[in-house]
This record gives sequence, C-alpha cells and structure tokens, in this order.
Amino acid sequence: LHLIDPLELKATMNVRQLECFRAVMVTGMMTRAAEFLGITQPSVSNLIAHLEYEIGFELFKRTKGRLIPTPEAHYFYQDVDRTLGSIERTAHTARQIRDRELGNLVIASYPGIAFDFLPKIISEFIADKPNVRVKLLSRSSEVVRELVPTQQFDLAIAELPTDHPAVHTEALAFKCVCVLPSGHKLARKRSISPKDISDEPFISLFREHQTYFQVANAFAKEKATWNVIAETQFFATACSFVNYRAGVAIVDPFTANKFQEHGLIVKPFKPAIVYQIGLLYPIDRVRSRLLETLVSLLKAK
Repeated sequence: LHLIDPLELKATMNVRQLECFRAVMVTGMMTRAAEFLGITQPSVSNLIAHLEYEIGFELFKRTKGRLIPTPEAHYFYQDVDRTLGSIERTAHTARQIRDRELGNLVIASYPGIAFDFLPKIISEFIADKPNVRVKLLSRSSEVVRELVPTQQFDLAIAELPTDHPAVHTEALAFKCVCVLPSGHKLARKRSISPKDISDEPFISLFREHQTYFQVANAFAKEKATWNVIAETQFFATACSFVNYRAGVAIVDPFTANKFQEHGLIVKPFKPAIVYQIGLLYPIDRVRSRLLETLVSLLKAK
C-alpha cells in the first residue's frame, strides 16, 4: 500500500466507497453489505480494495473467509460515520427545500385580510409542512408599502395603488359585495343595485379609499340616493355597523364572508365595484420556491 498526500486523498475518496466501508463494518460481512447496498459482492470487494489503496492502510484482515476490522478501521469508522451522517442530513435538507417542506417566510399584510383570510390560507399551507415557519405581521397599507423596499419581508400585501420603483407589484382584483343586516327586506334578491338601497342608511369607507368614488358614481348613474350616515376606514368596521343594524354597506368579499358567520346577508352588487390589492415583492430579492407555492395557493382562493 502507498501513502498519499491528504489533499490528494480528498479528491480520490468518494461517498460510495465510504458507504460501502460503513456497511461492511455494520453488517460484518461483504455479502450482507452487498444486499444492504443493493450491489453485488464483487462490487463491494472492489470498492473496499480501492478505498484501502487510496487511504494507504489496510481496513480488514481476511482470515478463513472472515473479515476482521483492523484497529485503524475502527478509528477511521468514527469519522466516516459522522461524515456520512452529515451528508445524509444535507441531502435530506435539500430534498425538503426542493419539495417546499423547509424554510421561513415573513409576510406583511394590511389588517383587512390579516385577521382571518390569511391565517386560514397559511394554516392550510403549513398543515403538512412541520419544518416551515411563517411570520405574519399586520400593518396599514401605507406602512406596508413603505417597508417593502427594506427587504424585511418575503411578501407584502397592501391595498392599491402603489408605484414604488423598488417594488414589483402583482395586482389582484375582486368584486365587492353588499352586506345587509339579518332579516333585511332585500334578503331574497339575487343581487343588489343602487336603486334597491336608495335612501337606505349606508355605511361608507372614507373618501380616500379606492372604492369610494366607484360607489358614488354607481348611485349617481342610477339616480339613486346615497344616504351615507357613517364613514369608516376599514371594511370590518363597516360590517360591524351593519351587524348592529345601523345600515347597509359595500365591502370586500373576504370581510363579508367572515361576517356572514355572524348572520350578515351577503349579496352580489351590480354594477361591479372593483377592489384591488397588490402582492408586493422587493424587486432585488429572488423569490423562494416556498413563497411561490404559498402565492399560488393564495391566488387559487
């Protein structure tokens, strides 16, 4: 046997040789090692012989058909077992990343969907992913839009519009619905129009909200009376007013679906009032496979 330089040794030893050596050490026989590895006995013998040649010392004594590990083999085995264990753990981690089962996501969202809709989606997403961690932050749309360029988040969700040059925006549009208190006289109508709720006490979003002028124009075109008796910043607050029978409102479908559980009547509204939110990504940050999977699930809902 010859001795070689340690740097050369790194280049010549391979994982298959080490796996074969470990299998022989564990099973005590080349035939059993071959069965364990799914290869032939001559292949095992050949791999061990090449390993001995490359490391420069004998691993086994062959006595009367038996393999007896040398003292050097026992010492060598400790490092081989640790090395292969590390490789196997690394391979397992790679498989988990490939299969979107491992990783961390930080998401910032405006409050409208952060209290119910997103937790529902994220809960479904991580149900079969015990090694995935998701951090969900709730901030106003204004704050979310300002923080995205800092790259503190993998994904941010905010009400539109936004035009920050350091942010890539993917817009999602939804049709708003009309919410009525339980037992309302319009409960049996398939859809609600401005004329149907003309003069009805109405809970509106603030003038700054993207839906405000859409609703105002819809009432004006049908010459219906838009009887606003209260204004609020959030759809959820508008739904609470309706729940307490203060009036009717036009809100996003996510909030309406949640309040439907409390007895509110939810009806399509015509003409369409479009509500837009944006999926915001830092422009210089590569999206992970895990994030792409979550976004696909979010879009499907």
